[in-house]
Amino acid sequence: MSNPAWSPASWRQLPIRQQPTYIDPEALAGVEAVLGRLPPLVFAEEARELQRQLAEVAAGRAFLLQGGDCAESFAQFAADHIRDTFKVILQMAVVLTYSGRRPVVKVGRIAGQFAKPRSADLEERDGEALPSYRGDIVNGIDFNEQQRRPDPQRLLTAYHQSAATLNLVRAFAQGGLADLHQVHQWNQSFVAANPLRDKYCEIGDRIQDALAFMEVCGVSSTTTPSIRETQFYTSHEALLLNYEQALTRRDSLSGDWYDCSAHMLWIGERTREPGGAHVEFFRGIHNPIGVKIGPACSEDELLRLIEALNPADNAGRLTLITRMGADNLAEKLPRLVRAVQREGRQVVWSSDPMHGNTVKAASGYKTRSFDRILRECQQFFAIHRAEGTHAGGIHLEMTGDHVTECTGGAYDISEADLASCYRTQCDPRLNGQQVLELAFRVSEFLSA
Repeated sequence: MSNPAWSPASWRQLPIRQQPTYIDPEALAGVEAVLGRLPPLVFAEEARELQRQLAEVAAGRAFLLQGGDCAESFAQFAADHIRDTFKVILQMAVVLTYSGRRPVVKVGRIAGQFAKPRSADLEERDGEALPSYRGDIVNGIDFNEQQRRPDPQRLLTAYHQSAATLNLVRAFAQGGLADLHQVHQWNQSFVAANPLRDKYCEIGDRIQDALAFMEVCGVSSTTTPSIRETQFYTSHEALLLNYEQALTRRDSLSGDWYDCSAHMLWIGERTREPGGAHVEFFRGIHNPIGVKIGPACSEDELLRLIEALNPADNAGRLTLITRMGADNLAEKLPRLVRAVQREGRQVVWSSDPMHGNTVKAASGYKTRSFDRILRECQQFFAIHRAEGTHAGGIHLEMTGDHVTECTGGAYDISEADLASCYRTQCDPRLNGQQVLELAFRVSEFLSA
């Protein structure tokens, strides 16, 4: 049962960061009341099943693949975009499952990833200062007074778009799109067209042989549901606590509280201070949760967070998502890993190699280098191997679309190419080709 001192609203008594200022508090309260009466987006048993699978990740018997948009968009909401993101995550999972010889837990940054933290409350252009864009759930991206005014009605739009997205994702997961044979055919097309074709052909051929052998043994899409179906979970940064509280429900079976906006929620680097509102809210919900850990985090702070968020040390409850940058990880991560080991805590270690490697190109575009992303992943696996712990997962900002937002990769996207298809709402994402290439490279670390 939950700590009796906790309630879904107890966060409101504590300091909070990264929240918008709404002009009409009564309008906001009215929207929260409407959200509180709407059906949950996910169910407690789904969240419990995800935690059981993450417990396997913590023990080194499974691997976590978490990825999706930096920030979902109202304007770009389309079935094709959802399908392509779903497809590329499945493609990555097949490669990682085969090479790692362990199940891959698939969690999308989807159906709720609308709010974004910002470095400043105001954005200034040509002498005019307006509220910063905080994601479509808060305000609009266009730089004008009307769009940048936080609007409570956007919370309802985010809810309904999330519901529609979830409906489509569940249909994809159970309706045949996830068939392993079909997913492998997509990967074969990727390998055949890739400039590094020879490097990836061997893995692709071995997967093909394994599928053919299974067919001969009678393990096929028609005889085995797990070949044609998959489990796919949702997650997002639970930044806007008004929205999260409104979708928090008490489970009728266990009596515990679950945030039913997603299966898994995480706290960002900017809002993870012990004693703050976000940690308070998270300590009472029973979903599996994550927390982003940057290079400034000390051993003491990390252990305080672990104690606050998972005092019972439940396996699969807490994922530590490191986001340190390729130049910092080798120095900063080992001391944190050792501190957690000394305390005997059960956590999932996951690498976010995106956020610590963001730079601004000469053209003004924010971008990330594929090579630096890969280097941080490689270091992450090497550190855990050296410390005798489990490199449990990767957490990526990515899309199945052929955008040009990150430089490098086999197709050698340059800074000059960024303008050709730069569509992100906030931070640069790996495109479909780059993220599949990364999966093939990470599979080498998994099999080492």
